[in-house]
Amino acid sequence: MSEEPVDPTELGERDAPPVAEKPYKVIFEANGCIGAGKCAEVSDNWTLDLATGIASPKAYFFDEEDLEHNVRAAAVCPAKKDRGVIHVIDRATGEELAPDPEGDGTVSVDW
Repeated sequence: MSEEPVDPTELGERDAPPVAEKPYKVIFEANGCIGAGKCAEVSDNWTLDLATGIASPKAYFFDEEDLEHNVRAAAVCPAKKDRGVIHVIDRATGEELAPDPEGDGTVSVDW
């Protein structure tokens, strides 16, 4: 029995705050985190658990005020050969704002 692939832009949307309130979200591929901690260095939204070596976001949905530092966290993530495991998505358009390795806004989640 085959299931349809999961659309990463749909993850978490059922219980999410309204788009008008929190227009951006993070999709985090935790299984690909290498524990470099660069995200936590540049963003208050990210912490690195020294016991597990895995980073995690404090919030998955956020507004314009928190956009810049979350984009920076995604941009500096060295996992997946510098393609990153942190993805910042514009919820209104479904466009990936960061890391956007192809430069076309296509979501680059790898699963």
